[in-house]
Amino acid sequence: MATATMTFPLFSANPIFSCKSKQSHFYSLSLLPNRTPAAPQTRFVTRKSSSYGTVAGMIGAGLALSLAGPASASSLPLLAQLSEPANALSLPTWAIHVSSVVEWIAAMALVWQYGEKSGLESWKGLSWGMVPLLGGAFCACTWHFFYNSESLEVLVALQAALTVIGNATMCIAAFRIYKSTEERPKNL
Repeated sequence: MATATMTFPLFSANPIFSCKSKQSHFYSLSLLPNRTPAAPQTRFVTRKSSSYGTVAGMIGAGLALSLAGPASASSLPLLAQLSEPANALSLPTWAIHVSSVVEWIAAMALVWQYGEKSGLESWKGLSWGMVPLLGGAFCACTWHFFYNSESLEVLVALQAALTVIGNATMCIAAFRIYKSTEERPKNL
């Protein structure tokens, strides 16, 4: 984990916010009765980098890919001998497809973890209800990978069926979550 050190001249060490987080330290700049502004006190504040840099990098890479314009393997110099059909997906479109699948898997994992940590088993059902929609996403990516081949039209029908099934399973899971929270005693 990388560590960055910053130096701030401070007149008081009174925190503005009382928090136990090691991520941020805010200090007021109010003058103490014994000190003058001419003699500032120097304190070192250390901030450990977190996963925010990773998330920012991923978002930046996604924006760069989406703003780069249409690009395909045939436009790259080393891959110029490849000939792609006119219906080939561009690199930004592929970035969106793949990142959507990755985000869906992450959402499923987070929902599952919430169900485990909260003790509400119905949330795990929502994670299971998301599985058919993930299958539909894999069907779409597979079909696009093979340049929307007519011989793989069955994947389009399978994607449609999995979408309908997934919407129904998520609806059932949402209803189960609603019923489980309705049955819990209210702590007022």
